[in-house]
Amino acid sequence: MASRLVTVYDAPMAKARFEWNAAKDRENRRKHGVGFAHAQFAFADPRRVIAIDTVHSGGEERYFCIGNAGEGILTVRFTWREGVIRIFGAGYWRKGKRIYERENQIHR
Repeated sequence: MASRLVTVYDAPMAKARFEWNAAKDRENRRKHGVGFAHAQFAFADPRRVIAIDTVHSGGEERYFCIGNAGEGILTVRFTWREGVIRIFGAGYWRKGKRIYERENQIHR
């Protein structure tokens, strides 16, 4: 996960709507065990980390939201389109957890 950490203005994100492709949601649940409806909870974590996905951003910028979603630290891949967060991937990935712990100064 190559990324660059960024600060995202919280006000629009707090009022954002979420959307996703139903087929991608089913595929993600099968592959990673996480549904996109649950992935929304990572955005509610006040200590979440937002990073730009520098590898997969092509025609539009893509991001990672890394936050506590109740069952652990969840990494969510998304785009931001006119006030709508479009989720297209999510999982409990070790690298996301390491970034979250580093940025929030959580020592194990």
